[in-house]
Amino acid sequence: MSDFLQNFQNDLKENINGFIAVSVTEVETGMSYCSLSLNPNFDPELASAYNLEVVKAKLNAIKALGLNQKINDILITLTDQIHILDLSEDGKYFIYLAVDSTKANLGLTRATLAKFKKDIITKL
Repeated sequence: MSDFLQNFQNDLKENINGFIAVSVTEVETGMSYCSLSLNPNFDPELASAYNLEVVKAKLNAIKALGLNQKINDILITLTDQIHILDLSEDGKYFIYLAVDSTKANLGLTRATLAKFKKDIITKL
């Protein structure tokens, strides 16, 4: 794993309250470039593989509706977790981030994620 990705996931782990897991996945191939989970029973690569289908479905819906839009992020709220699918500006990669909703501040989580994701396009 590149130093950039190692630093990226460590920065998220250290700077996002309620951090559970993160992975970075290529949209076209489904290949996961990195993953980190604080819970050994939570597989962020498996979660990313399933969530890739969510991203692709939304991209297909945008195309079918003839919208000239890009996905910024997709937010999934569970009973006690928030899952964010955050696409890179070029749409080639997405970050899957899971946080504990009882500890995380959604606004701060999104702002922190945006701050750290800017380099994904140029560094991958």
